[in-house]
Amino acid sequence: MSATEALAEYVTHSTLDAIPRDVRDEAKRAIFNYLGCALGGAVEPALNVAIKTLAPFSGNATACVLGRVERFDALHAALLNGIGSHVHEYDDTLPKNYIHPSVPVASALFAYASANPISGRDFVHAFILGFEVESRIGNAVYPAHYAAGWHITSTTGVFGAAAAVGKLLGLSTKQMVWAFGLAATQAAGLREMFGSMAKSFQPGRAAQNGYTAALLGQADFTAGERGLEGPRGFAAVTAAQYDLGKITAGLGKDFERRDNAYKPYACGLVVHPTIDGCSQLHREHHPSPDSIAGVRLRVAPLVLDLCNKSTLKRALESKYSIYHAAAIGLVRGKGGLQEFTDAAVADPELERVRAVTTAVGDETISEDQVHIEVVLRNGQTLSKFVEQSLGNLHRPLSNEQLTEKFVDQAVLALPRSQVDAIVDQCWHVDSLSDAGDLARATVPRATSALRSGRTTH
Repeated sequence: MSATEALAEYVTHSTLDAIPRDVRDEAKRAIFNYLGCALGGAVEPALNVAIKTLAPFSGNATACVLGRVERFDALHAALLNGIGSHVHEYDDTLPKNYIHPSVPVASALFAYASANPISGRDFVHAFILGFEVESRIGNAVYPAHYAAGWHITSTTGVFGAAAAVGKLLGLSTKQMVWAFGLAATQAAGLREMFGSMAKSFQPGRAAQNGYTAALLGQADFTAGERGLEGPRGFAAVTAAQYDLGKITAGLGKDFERRDNAYKPYACGLVVHPTIDGCSQLHREHHPSPDSIAGVRLRVAPLVLDLCNKSTLKRALESKYSIYHAAAIGLVRGKGGLQEFTDAAVADPELERVRAVTTAVGDETISEDQVHIEVVLRNGQTLSKFVEQSLGNLHRPLSNEQLTEKFVDQAVLALPRSQVDAIVDQCWHVDSLSDAGDLARATVPRATSALRSGRTTH
């Protein structure tokens, strides 16, 4: 059996009861974290522009855009949910392959659920399966795929979205194979877009394209049946080296969900150790910006590949700057949403510390570590080595910390009373008789009269 067929068979025959309780619980944490990110991004310029531009092209307005009053057809809603939930770079990440796994899958699922009745149990089950599919495909092509410049969240996320929506649509194994083929031929996304609005557009498009693939598969729209492993399939075309065995190894027994991590800082994952360590130095020594003569960082080589932006022109670029990461940690002691705004980029104190910060790649430093030296004008040197950064697998965020993060983001779009109600509902998503109620709960209350009945797809 080919990798494509084996994966399709697993998805179509999977039952929620066969999935371990800890995996289901972790899925709820991921859905919770995702929804907070979507609400935090609901008022961002990138989403405003996309909604204004695409509204004239929407079909029947049957689906919610999370945190917004506007309604779109489900395919456009999936795209817009993806933009809003990823724009702040606050969503979850798999450290083993740097996929942001929840955005493509959950963006499609929330669009589907707001337009089609579906139980919370089935929603969570489809979410777990979509996560598993995209993560395993990512494992098979990482790191060569990523090193070539592909944005792996969107290129593999399209498979996850297809699997999740396809499960809810009740696709047969053959139809799921076709859906994967259709996903493979739509896989796209470039790392060159990092630091711009296009970065969040890419996982949004993956959600939309995966949803489309599932719908066409359901309609028996055929595709090549070796979309993953064919000689001109996804793996061979997009990765110089790959291991297809990683797609099926331990399938149904070993779950990728257990390796998921949640961000405490609203930026690229690889600079989190620097923010963590510099924030510790801020709390321990409170160095003033004027007292800092130089900052020397030793980081994993990948950090400089991904986050070496030193001249910053806009807020989104600061999320990919190791120099800005050091500055906000040392000056402000945190890395929340307000540390990655245009105002923060222009802050003279942060500019000054960025200017005296240097970073070198060191093969002995892992991607979850950093060595920091801060040289003060009085000759004193402050040092810190971060062995494991906050938010990663060995120092995970608690449910309480995820809730605090959720609220901090969601109040940007909704009143606090509405946010508190959503928090409780989201933690119990698997108990909902209709998962679409959770999506509809995010519509600003002042315009609740705009909500309408649902139609399919």
